[in-house]
Amino acid sequence: MSRRDCLDRLQNAAPAVLPSLLLCDFGNLEREVRRLEEAGVAALHLDVMDGHFVPNLTYGMPLVETLRRLTTLPLDVHLMITRPERYLSQFVDAGADLLTFHVEATQEPRPLLEEIRKLGAAGGLALNPATPLESLENSLDLCDLVLVMSVPAGFGGQAFDPIALEKLRRLRELAPRMLLEVDGGVNLSTVAECVSSGAHLLVVGSAIFRHEDYAAQVRRLTQSAAAAALKG
Repeated sequence: MSRRDCLDRLQNAAPAVLPSLLLCDFGNLEREVRRLEEAGVAALHLDVMDGHFVPNLTYGMPLVETLRRLTTLPLDVHLMITRPERYLSQFVDAGADLLTFHVEATQEPRPLLEEIRKLGAAGGLALNPATPLESLENSLDLCDLVLVMSVPAGFGGQAFDPIALEKLRRLRELAPRMLLEVDGGVNLSTVAECVSSGAHLLVVGSAIFRHEDYAAQVRRLTQSAAAAALKG
């Protein structure tokens, strides 16, 4: 999928619930993907952790390759890794359509964003709750997306930090046409406020995967997000 096609699909779907696969049943991955497709999700969110930039350790290129074979949905890959510049081409080759890395992981984000575009993928920056927006303002012109973390990166199931809402509102002012994504503690209690603050893409983990009926949960979350978007 081209960068433009990926961005168009996500923009047209917004506000969209993107399931984070950290909590899915990896022993039945194809079944999990089919359940999410049937639920009508717009893309899949993949959290890549290296055990160094964050204390947790997850998956890498092989899982991205597997998912690319299983689905035509856009793959939104969130790199929580040290020295992300070493792996950009590998993840795009594996099938990543959108590649986001942390502003805290590099002193010079602009060359990495330029490289992602050269590779034909969409690119973005992520930042943790404690990181000020000023750290990425000089790179916004090269971002297709900014991922605002509402919990410190590294583990699922954490409580939502409302500082993310302030950042979303400020980013909406700074770059009104850019995709904004929020990740961490997004559920039925927080999704509407995220959308009202400017979020287009809502990364959800336990609020989907801790429930038996994925489609019903995606529907509830999407309806809440859509209602908030209509209110403006």
